[in-house]
Amino acid sequence: MADVRAICAIGQRGQIGLNGELPWEGNPGREFVADVERFYEVTRGHVMLAGPHTISTLPGFMQFDRTLCPVRSSDRPEEVLARFADRVVYVAGGPAVWEAYAGFIRHWDINRLPYDGPADRWFKPEWLVAAR
Repeated sequence: MADVRAICAIGQRGQIGLNGELPWEGNPGREFVADVERFYEVTRGHVMLAGPHTISTLPGFMQFDRTLCPVRSSDRPEEVLARFADRVVYVAGGPAVWEAYAGFIRHWDINRLPYDGPADRWFKPEWLVAAR
């Protein structure tokens, strides 16, 4: 079975999305830039699962140093993860993907950013204790 992990950044109140993007997208602040750089570094060399929209927003260079796997609601998580046995698999979101894969995630890497603005997508703490 794959070593399944999640990586995400959340705002001060659990914000994770706004209008299909990260609420802090493009913020040049040191903490925000460091978070993006760390995301690239941590996922390098591993498998990354995310919804098609999230995958489409990633920079092109990411396809060369990690395995990008877009997943859909019709995919069975057990079958997707079975394709990557003995690999580290990062579940990178969005919310529907975390909802489907939460019970398989053994490690959550969550970075809380100094963002406290609007959002239309929120991190759900119950994902942390979901069981399969």
